[in-house]
Amino acid sequence: MRRLARHSPARTVFRPSLAPAAAGLLLLTATACAPAAPPQPEPPRPAVSDAGPPPGSAENRGARPQKGAASFYADHFEGKTMANGETFTQSSDSAASKTLPLGTKAQVKNLENGRTAVVTIEDRGPHVPGRVIDLSKKVAERLDMVEDGTAPVEVKPLTNTARR
Repeated sequence: MRRLARHSPARTVFRPSLAPAAAGLLLLTATACAPAAPPQPEPPRPAVSDAGPPPGSAENRGARPQKGAASFYADHFEGKTMANGETFTQSSDSAASKTLPLGTKAQVKNLENGRTAVVTIEDRGPHVPGRVIDLSKKVAERLDMVEDGTAPVEVKPLTNTARR
């Protein structure tokens, strides 16, 4: 084998083409060994409140009557905590609505017999399709719907005394 002279043209041409490749390999190795960037924290999500719109808001003032079925709480809910943090009792004027703000006073009218009662929305529900309100047994008795268990009603929001 023949050795190339120290300053031979073949050796000079070979060296510059090796330098960029070596630099690229070194850079690639350095970036692969670098620690990963710390994960970015998720941006805070907006608070979600079950209380609904604030009292006197345009959304609350424009609340329209709802029609649908009403049911009443089963006895095993006695003593349970409602969405507003208070304890449920069957002897109260409490009601549950999926859409009305907590603290809202509403008039519930039984469309079969015309009887009415005023309730305070203190819980969330009912969780049955087609039902618009769950009532305490006291209110259900006032509307004369205990025997049937459900009744067609109209729920008309009166005021909102939601706590802030």
